[in-house]
Amino acid sequence: MMYTACMAKTQADFSLDVLFRALADTTRLRLLNLIADREICVCYFVEILKTSQPKVSRHLAYLRKAGIVASRREGKWMHYRLTIPKDEMAARILRETLRHLQERPEMKRDVARLSSACCAPQKYVLLQGAPQPVLVHTNN
Repeated sequence: MMYTACMAKTQADFSLDVLFRALADTTRLRLLNLIADREICVCYFVEILKTSQPKVSRHLAYLRKAGIVASRREGKWMHYRLTIPKDEMAARILRETLRHLQERPEMKRDVARLSSACCAPQKYVLLQGAPQPVLVHTNN
């Protein structure tokens, strides 16, 4: 699988302020929560977040720039997954943020909607023919 991410080249190049700006937006936090342990096609984000594809794509691009999301193309589908930064401080911040997000009721609702969409994609016109989200196991 070929993933692309706008990741910092070295720890010295890593920008903590870019990470904090990436985490300072509700839509981006919702996206991160959804991909915390799985790879998801962009069409699911659009359906679950009830927002436009260009808006979702802009937020995903910001997360890629921060070095915490990677993407891969499969035919016409774009898939996104979480990447843990090599910078240990950034990795701890991201993991702790994700842990807290999983406890929030609105984030639990997003994951529940994802589960519903995955079990019955025929309910969602946009998702017909879309690949199912795949659990991702990170070693980081």
